[in-house]
Amino acid sequence: MVLQILIAQKEKEKPELEKGAIKAVQDLYDVVRHDVLSINMRENYETWNLLSKARTEGRLFAKLKWPKDRELIEQIKRLYSLLTIKDSASNVPKNLEARRRLEFFTNSLFMDMPAAKPVREMLSFSVFTPYYSEIVLYSMAELTRKNEDGISILFYLQKIYPDEWKNFLARIHRNENELEEDFDEKEILELRFWASYRGQTLARTVRGMMYYRKALMLQSYLEGTAAGDMEAGLSANDASDTQGFDLSPEARAMADLKFTYVVTCQIYGKQKEDQKPEATDIAMLMQRNEALRVAFIDVVDGRAHTEYYSKLVKADINGKDKEIYSIKLPGNPKLGEGKPENQNHAIVFTRGNAVQTIDMNQDNYFEEALKMRNLLEEFHCDHGIRPPTILGVREHVFTGSVSSLASFMSNQETSFVTLGQRTLANPLKIRMHYGHPDVFDRVFHITRGGISKASRVINISEDIFAGMTSLFERYNKGFVYVSIGNL
Repeated sequence: MVLQILIAQKEKEKPELEKGAIKAVQDLYDVVRHDVLSINMRENYETWNLLSKARTEGRLFAKLKWPKDRELIEQIKRLYSLLTIKDSASNVPKNLEARRRLEFFTNSLFMDMPAAKPVREMLSFSVFTPYYSEIVLYSMAELTRKNEDGISILFYLQKIYPDEWKNFLARIHRNENELEEDFDEKEILELRFWASYRGQTLARTVRGMMYYRKALMLQSYLEGTAAGDMEAGLSANDASDTQGFDLSPEARAMADLKFTYVVTCQIYGKQKEDQKPEATDIAMLMQRNEALRVAFIDVVDGRAHTEYYSKLVKADINGKDKEIYSIKLPGNPKLGEGKPENQNHAIVFTRGNAVQTIDMNQDNYFEEALKMRNLLEEFHCDHGIRPPTILGVREHVFTGSVSSLASFMSNQETSFVTLGQRTLANPLKIRMHYGHPDVFDRVFHITRGGISKASRVINISEDIFAGMTSLFERYNKGFVYVSIGNL
């Protein structure tokens, strides 16, 4: 009552509001005095006598000073908003995965993490994903093809994600009795994406990593709305206004300055020549995600010799590939192992102070992307004699609930990566292994041979060598307040 009156009073002081505020404060005083405080009336008898007399005569709190400071008014609005929120058990998500994500996110907010700088002052970073010829997007033929047990991928997904399937049908205005054959072309495309977002596909990884851009756009939009406290006292109308944050040109420009996503599809050029469905699906991903960049090796057969180019493309307004950079290579870059060479040829296209390495069997969450600014500040924090050059990020195996074997592998991942590796990093500071999705000091590593060592046969796993390079000169640090999904 008091807070509501104070909020209304800031525009114009009205006598009826003033009387109501005085009455509410006096009632609050009575509750605190009789029910909360344990008072010995013998001490300071005269003071309590004066207070009782003033309360009886109605003079107590009769002359309230209304807040004039805008910042104080915003704090009052925030307090009123917190005290009047009516939540109930019916608002708790039914989906177990949604509950798990909310639980981890809220718990992580109480962990020790550095304060985030404004978006315009944060470190810029890139995300880097190697891809060869894996599934980009499920086709309808793949989704409806039955195995030897008569079970199709689509049927299986419908059974293990029943609530999500119902939500999908509600979004496209279909009911459960309608068959997929009745869907129109647009609905079939949405169905393919729905299924692909629940499998090991490049589409799932791209959607997850693009949450970084969405989070930065939202944070930049909120920071630019006003110079004061952005979270204070948002009304229902104010909250609905944030729904258009992704349409703000300023927010989009700021996000593009701070974030770059490069998928290095080594044979994308050959897939286009052969008119493979993977090339068509990759082009569709670029059209749906304007900030997505694809790097590939272009092979040009000449009369004298074959030339190799490392190229970076994006989708133009017509949906065609638009070449951004083209670098002529001295020869065939595939000298060593495939995945390290795939990373080495395209790391030049990354930008910023940091680079996060992501495999295409991984996913990301929007709420975790909101904490990326905090994580990047770890490069500037005091961790001892030498600053870290690799920041460890924990992984959550999102297929752990599929079977008992998957649950065992999920627990193994938690013990080896989240617990074991982080103990090696801190306090022992002897961690030699890095993993996807760790975050690298980009300048440090590209000036020391890159993040991958691709010698054939010798370097079977390229991961550990970047960790050894970092450990010998600096050290690696592990963190647990940011989580990335992993198959």
